[in-house]
Amino acid sequence: MKKMLILSSLAMLLAGCSNAGEDNADAEQKEKTETAAQEEAQEQHDEKKEEQKQQKAAVSKEEELIYKVNEANWTVQAEESEGEEVLLTFDDAPDGNAVNIAEILAENEVPAIFFVNGMFLKDEEGRNALKKIKDMGFAIGNHTTTHASLPDLSEEEQLEELKETDELVKEITGETPAFFRAPFGQNTSFSDEYVKKNGMIKMNWTYGYDFEGEYQEAEALTDITLNTELLTDGANILMHDREWTREALGPIIEGFNEKGYSFIDPQYIEKE
Repeated sequence: MKKMLILSSLAMLLAGCSNAGEDNADAEQKEKTETAAQEEAQEQHDEKKEEQKQQKAAVSKEEELIYKVNEANWTVQAEESEGEEVLLTFDDAPDGNAVNIAEILAENEVPAIFFVNGMFLKDEEGRNALKKIKDMGFAIGNHTTTHASLPDLSEEEQLEELKETDELVKEITGETPAFFRAPFGQNTSFSDEYVKKNGMIKMNWTYGYDFEGEYQEAEALTDITLNTELLTDGANILMHDREWTREALGPIIEGFNEKGYSFIDPQYIEKE
């Protein structure tokens, strides 16, 4: 009888352990299922959030595409202005000062366009300089390969001037230039057609002084840039890859800020 009681108790104990094991297994399975469901729900939430973020960014970008180039005076004008703005542009890059100019702009969070010549992109120094400028987020424009006067060239020669620089920029940065500025502002019917065909934005300038002898000094260049009667809302300001321009840039930016001007971001300039 005692033996039977022991055996019965042992059976009950084994059954209890078995049930407990099953309960634990069920609990673990339930926990895994709940965890998987939570992870899936979180993943769906994250995907939806990212989709909403991208949609919002697309809408925001669309709303900010509000500038157009006015070819009557080459200003860059906003459809709905919220204050006075200017566009900074730098030609003949990269020829020794462009990276330093880009660094000054970046430190002050000022956007700009660098119009490059293909002749400066054929050695490692020039290629590295352009890559640094692009990596800092600045827009790139085509300024031909050799800075030749386009009206003096045949159409075949003009094509070579424009196409070679486009190809060099794309090879170095992964993107073709979004803008075009002809040397000396001398556009031709051929260059106009090339720009249109390749989805570029043609641009000259409103004013610029750093190529004139009397303004090849930082203080004089700063003064004329900030105080010329040509300074208006949307002014498209021409500067160059030059030492005196680099030295004047900080004071010029400060001066525009003091006058209440902000700076136009080239990525929001629309093509016609």
